[in-house]
Amino acid sequence: MKNISNDQKVVIVDYGMGNLRSVKMKFERMKYDSVISSDPDEIQNASRLILPGVGHFAEGMKNINDRGLRESLDYAVLQKKIPILGICLGMQLLTRSSEEGNVKGLGWIDADTKKFNFDSVKNQYRIPHVGWNSIKIRRASILLEEVPDVSRFYFTHSYAVQCEIEDESVAETEYGYDFSSVVQKKNIYGTQFHPEKSHQIGLKVIENFIKKS
Repeated sequence: MKNISNDQKVVIVDYGMGNLRSVKMKFERMKYDSVISSDPDEIQNASRLILPGVGHFAEGMKNINDRGLRESLDYAVLQKKIPILGICLGMQLLTRSSEEGNVKGLGWIDADTKKFNFDSVKNQYRIPHVGWNSIKIRRASILLEEVPDVSRFYFTHSYAVQCEIEDESVAETEYGYDFSSVVQKKNIYGTQFHPEKSHQIGLKVIENFIKKS
């Protein structure tokens, strides 16, 4: 395995939600050291953190709080500035709040997560948004270095992130209307799509995060 730096590892945060094994398998394929963990010491001493997720926003936040992970995550990300990548639900949890359960999120990104609403859209779209869709890069980010604009990634979600601060929305995707599909605020990154399910272009996003963040 390729270590990021000496004995440091990528920690895939286990908060009882999501596709942890699928993400770890991709790291094994790329020959990067990684561990699935909910241990506060491992989280606070990681070189990189991954917050994956598939499921319900309110349940995800409840699990984070009930497992005592909120304090260690806040310390690792906000104080130690450890880079973190939120994937799908994991990206939504980075926001201030979600309409999925009407609860507060981690609040690290100046954004809110809202259910798709096509009342003002001429053509109706299916919910959830499932399948391959392109991104439109709005600003430079190490996450998307050597990733061509309008690259296609795999999505599956019923809620979408709307950023309040334009610079935090790195890329957008159109599904009835534009929503933020890649976000970044300093050491905090997120992708609404699943890079681990998006073939080689998705692996490039993961590699950028690991090597360049």
